[in-house]
Amino acid sequence: MDEPPADVVDAIAAQWRRERPDLDLEAMAVFGRLGRLLNVATARIESVFTAHGLQRGEFDVLAALRRSGEPFALNPSVLADTLMLSRAGMTGRIDRLEAAGLVRRTADRVDRRAVRVALTERGRTLVDEVVVAHTANETAMLSALDPADRATLDRIARTLLAAWEG
Repeated sequence: MDEPPADVVDAIAAQWRRERPDLDLEAMAVFGRLGRLLNVATARIESVFTAHGLQRGEFDVLAALRRSGEPFALNPSVLADTLMLSRAGMTGRIDRLEAAGLVRRTADRVDRRAVRVALTERGRTLVDEVVVAHTANETAMLSALDPADRATLDRIARTLLAAWEG
């Protein structure tokens, strides 16, 4: 595969090499590109959610409920833990989704004092539509890489996450 063209990170590294030739800039370049990739990817991913009238956090709630399986309902605390969100933050998301008719709060069948959040039929239809667009978008975003490079990127990302999250 041909070497990709020079980019802004190369220009920044060249400036540092000129000013501080003693520095090892390899990691800085990698993290610079990762940061730029994250910014571009976030914008592209969020555009899919916005096109469907959702914010990313709202999609995350709908997706967590959908992938939980029938009856597509979870305790708000479980949702908050799953999404690594505060209870207050989760309440705000649930309020917005409930107002939009995408989820409903119901009493837990086992413990009537507890509440469960469930997808409405409208919510399930929407999340099923959005997840198709979302996965197609992410697949398209990686289409510049051949299958072997995608597998290598995934392996490297897993290795780094395992080391950093320890």
